[in-house]
Amino acid sequence: MSIALSAKAGSFTESVIREMTRLNLALHGPERAINFAQGFPDFEPPPEIVEAAQEALAAGGAYHQYATTWGAPALRQAVAHKKSAEWGLPVDPEREVTVACGATESMMAAMLATVDPGDEVIVFEPFYENYGPDCILSGARPRYVALRPPDWSFDENELRAAFNERTRAIVVNTPHNPTGKVYRREELELIAELCHRHDAVAITDEIYEHMVFEGEHISIATLPGMRERTITISGASKTYSITGWRIGWLIAPPELTSGIRKVHDFLTVGAAHPLQIAVAAALGFPPSFYDALLEEYRERRDVIVRGLREVGFQPNPPAGAYYVMAGIEGLTDRDDVAFAHWLVETAGVATVPGSSFYADRELGRRLIRFSFPKRLSTIERGLDALRQIRS
Repeated sequence: MSIALSAKAGSFTESVIREMTRLNLALHGPERAINFAQGFPDFEPPPEIVEAAQEALAAGGAYHQYATTWGAPALRQAVAHKKSAEWGLPVDPEREVTVACGATESMMAAMLATVDPGDEVIVFEPFYENYGPDCILSGARPRYVALRPPDWSFDENELRAAFNERTRAIVVNTPHNPTGKVYRREELELIAELCHRHDAVAITDEIYEHMVFEGEHISIATLPGMRERTITISGASKTYSITGWRIGWLIAPPELTSGIRKVHDFLTVGAAHPLQIAVAAALGFPPSFYDALLEEYRERRDVIVRGLREVGFQPNPPAGAYYVMAGIEGLTDRDDVAFAHWLVETAGVATVPGSSFYADRELGRRLIRFSFPKRLSTIERGLDALRQIRS
């Protein structure tokens, strides 16, 4: 008997994003390594959310035990209250909200709850690297539609041709990782039209919803007739700078929520109870918190885009989220993977090869992704390291 991986596990690689982080740390240690690869802050979260977690831990009792599998009532109510106000539509915390272990588990739960083996799921590329494996693990076939620089638009005819009788779902990530694209209303309306025509579900990843520098964030669930066929995913990781807490949520119509909750139950049982209570408190932050968050990230974006241009990269300024896709044509003849490894080795700067965000790897061979949820001093230190290898 030979021991082998399943065909599913053998059909995708480990996370390139996290691999680049590990490689940089192994070579240079935490003091010198500069992480523009993985999207987590190097600064502290708001003190109020930390205090709320400490209070929940100190309160003890039920907070040390399982919460309701699909989310502590306080957090589901807070999610429903906030989203009802933003959408202008009522969200039912009892029948439409599920709390999961981050947006990553949320996407997996959504796929497993809605997609059968042999179905097709439309994914725009470049894409966050989990989406392809999520499709494979759920038994679906991903069908890719290209987003093309510099504005990362898609071709309407290409999208129409991607929909067919096997299409079960489409994944929409707005604001978008890795490009920073913010989907326009007319683009979402086209997607909605095709979902109706082909009886497909829209699964939206809106984890960067509060980081929109240009345009406006629109949830496709708010478009006519889409509430009934949309699973909206978001979470606390990015907005509140707590990527290690792993608190995310899904909003879906009751018939989809029932399936999502069953899948979630058998994936992870539930997210950490005290942290759910703290996130519930954070969801009550005033509008001024989100205004300040946006301006701080706008400054980081402008600094890194300007600096990358000075070094010789060709950055596409993001309209949202906290990533920059940058061309490397003027800097090297290496491909993206070799160049990203060279940056780690020579500058101690971790980035992500663009090809890791594509099914057709050749489309990303001349691109590198930079992540900028960092102190301005860290961004400047990273840019200085890049300038040194150019001097």
